[in-house]
Amino acid sequence: MPELPDLTLYQHALAQRLVGRQLTAIRIRSPFVLRSVSPPVDDLVGRDVCAVNRLAKQLIIELAEERFIVIHLMIAGRLHWKTPGARISSKMDLAAFDFPDGTLTFTEASQKKRASLYFLAGRRALREFDPGGLEVLALDIATFARVIASSQHTVKRALTDQRVLAGIGNAYSDEILHRAQLSPFKHAGQLNSDEMARLYAAVGEVLREWIDRLQVETGDKFPEKVTAFRPEMAVHGKYRSPCPVCGAPVQRIVFAENESNYCARCQTGDRLLQDRALSKLLKKSWPKTLDELEARQPPK
Repeated sequence: MPELPDLTLYQHALAQRLVGRQLTAIRIRSPFVLRSVSPPVDDLVGRDVCAVNRLAKQLIIELAEERFIVIHLMIAGRLHWKTPGARISSKMDLAAFDFPDGTLTFTEASQKKRASLYFLAGRRALREFDPGGLEVLALDIATFARVIASSQHTVKRALTDQRVLAGIGNAYSDEILHRAQLSPFKHAGQLNSDEMARLYAAVGEVLREWIDRLQVETGDKFPEKVTAFRPEMAVHGKYRSPCPVCGAPVQRIVFAENESNYCARCQTGDRLLQDRALSKLLKKSWPKTLDELEARQPPK
């Protein structure tokens, strides 16, 4: 799922191309993507774009007279900038928004149809889509520590809960926790002052580094390589690859459709966290430490 760095890139690219332009047509191809019934499509067409914003993990295109297009990409949704009047005929195409000098297409590379689109009238309606999480890069350490410590969950869950902080998801929380040298299962309310300071610093460093990296990589082009798995990442998506800090193999925790990655040596004192799928299967045979796991590996 696109997170704060990629969404920031989308926001900037859309603002450059859309603000001040008139929305000339909306084409809805998928009957599943549009989740609202009012205002109708015709009420938005013909209006100028005033701004492009981000609300948690949602992109907001603001039109004249407080009309809003809310785009939630979910896991597989993506945006593309094409030539004016571009056809939408692929199975992945959900909708298209036509402007005088280009067409914004909304696609989803999944059969589960989770990506969504809402048309809203008025700021009161828009506020209902705000989960309440604070913009983490705008927080001082005192406010950050207060909202994290008040969470009743693990530090991983606190970072990714959009009611606590806005924009961080599975991928960048892995990178943040690795940078902070913290276990994803550490309870947020049990962080000491040193751990909280490391976490605060890691959040700012990781997110800003990736925003800058992606902006340099993309330049003036529209972002097309939007993914949660990047070769330069330290641990996310790097299961069994060597940790760039200590060289130990990166580990993973699988839950439902999510996979979280961590370094046992850097983050958990060599202790292996229980993978809910494998640990239930192996029970007492589940290795407890990194050394125990490595001892079970066949010789090379």
